[in-house]
Amino acid sequence: MRHQNSVFHSVLKQVAWLDFDRLVEAHNSDARVRRLTTKGQFVALLYGQLSGATSLREIVSGLTSHAARLYHLGTGEVRRSTLADANAIRPSGLFAELLAVMIKQAHRGLRRKIAETTYLIDSTGLRLSGLSADWARFSAGVCGAKLHVIYDPDADRPIYAAVSAANVNDITPAHDMPVEPGATYVFDLGYYDYAWWAKLDAAGCRIVTRFKSNTPLTLVAENALPRGSAILSDRIGYLPARQAASRKNPFQDPVREIRVKTETGKILRILCNDLDASAQEIADLYKRRWAIELFFRWVKQTLKITRFLGTSENAVRIQIAVALIAFLLLRLAQKAIKDGHSPLAFARLVRANLMHRRRIDRLLEPETAPIPNPHQMALQWS
Repeated sequence: MRHQNSVFHSVLKQVAWLDFDRLVEAHNSDARVRRLTTKGQFVALLYGQLSGATSLREIVSGLTSHAARLYHLGTGEVRRSTLADANAIRPSGLFAELLAVMIKQAHRGLRRKIAETTYLIDSTGLRLSGLSADWARFSAGVCGAKLHVIYDPDADRPIYAAVSAANVNDITPAHDMPVEPGATYVFDLGYYDYAWWAKLDAAGCRIVTRFKSNTPLTLVAENALPRGSAILSDRIGYLPARQAASRKNPFQDPVREIRVKTETGKILRILCNDLDASAQEIADLYKRRWAIELFFRWVKQTLKITRFLGTSENAVRIQIAVALIAFLLLRLAQKAIKDGHSPLAFARLVRANLMHRRRIDRLLEPETAPIPNPHQMALQWS
């Protein structure tokens, strides 16, 4: 009978292994390693994400139950203590760099005009145990981290991710985020910083965000409103000369203030530096922020990053990077086989069949027993 590799093996084919080996060498992460290589650690953590394991012991027992198939994955059996040590010691930067490589791979072939590209920026909180208090204490008895993401809603994939302690303001890591000149960036009040807005504006980017309730606008013009829409006003003006008493505002260009009434009756003051687009287009762009909230929910619930396998900053960073890599691998695998299921349905099919020897494009087909060879049967009974 023709040999068939596992579904997990098919998913792993999407990993940029040449870049992985380059990163292992650059970080010298396999130096003096006797038991668990970087690849072994990565495969074990990836198995945990795709299988829904919530502890190191569950990962180890799951892999041990499929020990005969680990050879074809390029790894071997794993011990819990060894995996815990690797998560605590092996540099998380390697996995973060691998994530960046996989993001580029996932976006390869997406050819769009920059002016048509919209990116959403936001963060989500991740609750940690009290054992992480040495680096992630938020308040008395509460510890946590933040995942900061730039998300492409049209491709349904992140293009950038960073991790910080929960007490870090969103705007702090935003200053280190890459900026794509000419793109549209949509974000909320956590990124309220005139200097950062000026940086985006200077790069030719369109900004769509919200005014704070107490931010005045020096009015210079008012645009006509479309009939029958939820747009209440469309005004052009200037922001205050200072963001704070001692900080001069470097963003001196005029901006739009569009007041819109939501379906729940709430009135939003939307800010944009595009003076030519229609008010409805700008309001619709801000409404797209919901897509990144759905992405965060998907990653947390499907890939189980609400439960962490380690308490150190290094272990948490590694797990988050591997979870996002798992997300990208599922997207790449689904694209490669042109599967028509929803991403959630496909992820569930992969989880249910992860270590089964099946073609990944035939997960819904019933497994068939191999047809016995009469000649082999005769030899067995002779």
